[in-house]
Amino acid sequence: MSEVKTAMDPKVLDKMRRTRNIGIMAHIDAGKTTVTERILFYTGRSHRIGEVHDGAATMDWMEQEQERGITITSAATHCIWKDHRINIIDTPGHVDFTVEVERSLRVLDGAVFVLCSVGAVQPQSETVWRQATKYKVPCMAFVNKMDRTGADFYNVVGQLDSKLNANPIPIQIPIGREENFKGVVDLINMQAVVWDEESLGAKYDVIDIPADMQDDVDSYRIQMLEAIADHDESLMEKYLMEEEISAEEIVAAIRKATIAKDITPVMCGTALKNKGVQAMLDRVLDFMPSPLDVEAVKGIDPKTDKEVTREADPNGPFSALAFKIMTDPYVGKLTFARVYSGRLEKGSYILNSSTGNKERVGRLLEMHANSKHDVDFAQAGDIVAVVGVKEVYTGDTFCDLESPVILEQITFPEPVIKLAVEPKTKADSDKLSTGLQKLAEEDPTFKVSTDEETGQTTIAGMGELHLEIIVDRLKREFKVEANVGAPQVSYRETISKNVIHRETYKKQTGGRGKFADIQFEIAPIEFFDNYEGKEDRLSRSEGFLFINEVVGGNIPREFIPSVEKGFKAALESGIQANYAVQNIGVRLFDGSYHDVDSDQLSFELAAKQGFRDSAKKAKPVLLEPVMKVEVTTPEEYMGDVIGDLNSRRGIIQSMNSDPNGSIVKANVPLSEMFGYSTDLRSATQGRAVYSMEFEEYTQVPEKIAQEIIESQS
Repeated sequence: MSEVKTAMDPKVLDKMRRTRNIGIMAHIDAGKTTVTERILFYTGRSHRIGEVHDGAATMDWMEQEQERGITITSAATHCIWKDHRINIIDTPGHVDFTVEVERSLRVLDGAVFVLCSVGAVQPQSETVWRQATKYKVPCMAFVNKMDRTGADFYNVVGQLDSKLNANPIPIQIPIGREENFKGVVDLINMQAVVWDEESLGAKYDVIDIPADMQDDVDSYRIQMLEAIADHDESLMEKYLMEEEISAEEIVAAIRKATIAKDITPVMCGTALKNKGVQAMLDRVLDFMPSPLDVEAVKGIDPKTDKEVTREADPNGPFSALAFKIMTDPYVGKLTFARVYSGRLEKGSYILNSSTGNKERVGRLLEMHANSKHDVDFAQAGDIVAVVGVKEVYTGDTFCDLESPVILEQITFPEPVIKLAVEPKTKADSDKLSTGLQKLAEEDPTFKVSTDEETGQTTIAGMGELHLEIIVDRLKREFKVEANVGAPQVSYRETISKNVIHRETYKKQTGGRGKFADIQFEIAPIEFFDNYEGKEDRLSRSEGFLFINEVVGGNIPREFIPSVEKGFKAALESGIQANYAVQNIGVRLFDGSYHDVDSDQLSFELAAKQGFRDSAKKAKPVLLEPVMKVEVTTPEEYMGDVIGDLNSRRGIIQSMNSDPNGSIVKANVPLSEMFGYSTDLRSATQGRAVYSMEFEEYTQVPEKIAQEIIESQS
């Protein structure tokens, strides 16, 4: 422990040690929200169990969530379990709302990875696991629905290992399976736990390990001890010497290896039948890190551009990350923030270092789904909602006015599908623009744009369901009646060869004129992969690389940013068909200027015009979003499913058998997937299911590209 933390008030230190910030993450329909509802019930946070299938789950508070039985927005709450405070974020499982998982994992210290005992590791399971790995979030796994027909705990453990490389370590094994599932054997304490169904699982009995399971239990305990001994030298020594190892030593070793992301402890139960959740909560306290156990957060000092760290210390300078923005009908804009260091008090002034604005904190709220409770302050390790901040975007940093820092931003995928919307009446017009603006503030994967020529408003998102929910929210929350066009694909453009170009911009209007002269090379971004110039001459942003090689003052230094700005602006308007351009590199290597007529605007306009002219010579190509599609179908429909995917320009990646049926994985262009759910239902008599998520942008076949370009002209 660092000196800073040692100097803390012992009560504050103890409070932080007893805090857990965790997320509940999983594939759709694995039972995340049901698990969260049981946690709230057993911890006394709610006095009745809300069921997802009844539309009564506490955490699924939006009307759209209750109607569809799915989680759409991440919901925050907190509860007390055995003198520990657990802050929980319940995240969606549907791929269209993956942004909610992304931004939640960015600010959480640990996660409970819920898996269906029948479906095992599914496509979205892989996505959320990748997100947790990206943000180095320690995880423990809970295999849910052990009472379901086809439940197989050991298959899930095997897939965690083979598909995710999660190094799963069972710390429990089930007693019975399917309708005979009644409890678990705890491999740490070597005892069996059986739940009482009449008390809704609130009571349980500790019994002797069933005799017919003793050999399996001994085998899995040895596997557990060997696995954790690899990460703890003292435990390894005891194990090799065949000395007695206490439960406390095992727990300490598992905690250490879990926080280091070396292992994933695995437990099991059935949340719907109220079995296994309390034991899982106990292990959340044992294995998940407190704010004191995670690495100090890193950021950049905007004054010096040097890296700085912020310890989880309430006495240090204040820093927090705004990870979610929500519009509330009663209090206005709510900004969810994770406090990393220092202390934040209501009524105080803070700096949004991402925008440079000074803001006043009106109120601080603790959230329980959509209900709120005022608090006077928040400190390192807390998650709160801030009221009163005017201009804020997801991923902005809040900090002390005197000690500015910019924490690492959250990255979000670009939308792949769009549609046109227009108000039904003139009265709806203003409400439509207000509603869209507020929804875009909340969701970084939702974009709104207006065509300058036609005045048409276009909205873009991650999938058909995503945009369907947006339109539904416009109607219900903002009382907007809108006409909605058919979904369209968000194509992209790029170039396929390098071109060297000179652009001279001249304008004489009688007085002071305009002059800028630039020479540059434009190429696919990969063309510059082996660039050997100075790193400080590179400027990178999403899908764009700018290299400044101008020497000797041929272009004054103050005009270089304007050249880069001009190229960036030109990327938005496309080359052939007005689609955004990506994966472009520009190397500016020469030019000239006029002492009187040159200014920043001249060089910006020269870059815009130069891009348009040079890109047309650089073999422009059209790109389309390709989706990773996974279809689970009964064997007899396998041929029909594969034939249909082939007809949609799909490329089959694999075909496997599974206890649930045959699984077909394919990469299919998004433009060919509209209406697929209806077609799949009719082709398989409603027995097949599918999931789809964005994979990559690839080049559109020339004939189809020509049709798309002509339709845009």
